[in-house]
Amino acid sequence: MSDYFLTSARMGFRCWREEDLPLAVSLWGDVNATRLIGGPFKNEQIRTRIAVEISNLAAYRVQFWPVFFLSDNAFMGCCGFRPRSIEDRIFELGYAFLPAYWGKGFALESAKTALTYARETIGAKGFFAGHHPENIASRKILEKLGFHFTHQELYAPTGKLHPSYSLALTSTPEKGSAAE
Repeated sequence: MSDYFLTSARMGFRCWREEDLPLAVSLWGDVNATRLIGGPFKNEQIRTRIAVEISNLAAYRVQFWPVFFLSDNAFMGCCGFRPRSIEDRIFELGYAFLPAYWGKGFALESAKTALTYARETIGAKGFFAGHHPENIASRKILEKLGFHFTHQELYAPTGKLHPSYSLALTSTPEKGSAAE
């Protein structure tokens, strides 16, 4: 696809469009893909979510971007950010993939790519992330990315306390290095 603004070895990132509702429904309406983030979600909730993603891009230059498999341009899921503390330039990392793409390193690869992009292009100073307490795979990914556990935080969509993490960037990061 010619509209990828960012690529990794296996994935292309682009921005959500209003006409992407079928893609969004395939992800956020999937019972397995959303089980640990409060879903599945109804079409109207998903339509609102796309509007929020589009708004976040316009206001903050970030969103949970749709991600596609470069070999066949198949929609895989999403990865990216939402604002956490704009004044401090802290963004919340998030990713969700369709079950067919689980266990193959795509979440880690997409997160690394997105973190580098945020550091180099939007002036991020640090990151926040959380995961469902049962999602051990996400915990391992966050640890591999250099995130450090900071606290438990209530995540309203699940009604549970989620382990929460931060990743602080050095003041002058070297290309390819993450954080302390």
